[in-house]
Amino acid sequence: MVSGQTGRYSKYIRPISIGFDLIIITIFSLYFFKDLKLNTTYYILYQSITWIIIAFLVKFYDVFRFTTPVEIITKLIKQAAIFLLIIIAFFPFAKTSIFSGKAIAIFTTFSFLTIILFKYFLFYYLKKYRIVTGSNFRNAVIIGYTPESIRLKEVFDSRQDYGYRFQGYFSDKKQNPEIKGKIDDLKEFVIQNNIDEIYCSLNEISNDRLKDLVEFADENNKSIKFIPDSKEIFSKNLKVDYYELFPVLSLQKTQLHNPTIKGIKRAFDIFFSLFVIVFILSWLMPLIAILILIESKGPIFFKQGRPGLDENEFFCYKFRSMQVNETTEKEASKNDPRVTKMGKFMRKTSIDELPQFFNVLMGDMSVVGPRPHLWSQNKSYASKVKKYMVRHYVKPGITGLAQVKGYRGEIETDEDMINRIKFDVFYIENWSIVMDIKIIIQTVINIFKGEDKAY
Repeated sequence: MVSGQTGRYSKYIRPISIGFDLIIITIFSLYFFKDLKLNTTYYILYQSITWIIIAFLVKFYDVFRFTTPVEIITKLIKQAAIFLLIIIAFFPFAKTSIFSGKAIAIFTTFSFLTIILFKYFLFYYLKKYRIVTGSNFRNAVIIGYTPESIRLKEVFDSRQDYGYRFQGYFSDKKQNPEIKGKIDDLKEFVIQNNIDEIYCSLNEISNDRLKDLVEFADENNKSIKFIPDSKEIFSKNLKVDYYELFPVLSLQKTQLHNPTIKGIKRAFDIFFSLFVIVFILSWLMPLIAILILIESKGPIFFKQGRPGLDENEFFCYKFRSMQVNETTEKEASKNDPRVTKMGKFMRKTSIDELPQFFNVLMGDMSVVGPRPHLWSQNKSYASKVKKYMVRHYVKPGITGLAQVKGYRGEIETDEDMINRIKFDVFYIENWSIVMDIKIIIQTVINIFKGEDKAY
């Protein structure tokens, strides 16, 4: 029997977290709202119930040992935004109370700062606790000895902060020192060694044995999870639909296909682009125009057709950074003779891209998204690079994840494009508003740091 403390007390983490949060918002509301003449009993009841309802809707407490920091931050932002609106909504119905925007702002700020600090220490303390003490772990076994199951075992080994202890494989098809036995030997091993989770490769087990294994897991309070097969269809988000009582698995579209999410992203694009146009371009554009015209004759703006959402063409705007030429479908290279001195400075600082905020305002582009490629690149790589066309599922962006990861500028090899597409697809499939903000911040940092391929 494996010694040590497994994750038996994990079930208490969520109730403790909920209780702490309710205590915090109650204490701070009593303190900061003491002069607002509230009916304290009704308000605390209203506040507590709505907090729990919001938390349920946004899955605020669905934080597991494998949950990423970005996911946690996203949940915090959703909870804070909706809770703030709910608190504001209380006052019109409380006729005797006094509305104070300042008090609400201070209450919300202090409450969430305290909650964030608590969650930060809890989340990272548990990770360190698992690594340093070897406690709060879960014993795991894997059915099947496939490339996918081997990769999962490597994750268990490399991410000790997840708190998994791998106890062995079970397989009828392969022989290996790490394989503890046949699948028929699994049940006895699970009971004797206090196994918590069973991971099952769908390549190595029949439907009848799988059904039997699920019943065994239910009877013995064990978790059973499934590893994607080699076709990788299950690596995407799956959703279960029921046709009467018949379950059907279907691939979910990304969050960016959700009408609500699209509306939020569009609202952010409009607000951000208006801010840049009013407070930056309004005075910078005339200055840039004069400097461009002093050095070379021609238009101030460079306009070029690019493939956008659903591969529909739009005209992408830039400040002209080259001498007027006929080779516009050829991307800029290092020491390109077409680039003017002013153009070199604009490209190095990405100032030439600023007119694209007009594209964002018009709805052709987004602030963050896959960069729009040349039509010649589209035709060249569409059939050559896997998942290339996925980038057209969303609007192109002024900046993107691939750009802040260093894959911008000239495409010198196919590997450059493959890496760019890899990050574009990851962005589309894992989008969050927090990721957008991080990319924007990193873009600004990169502008000041300078980039080797910004030419």
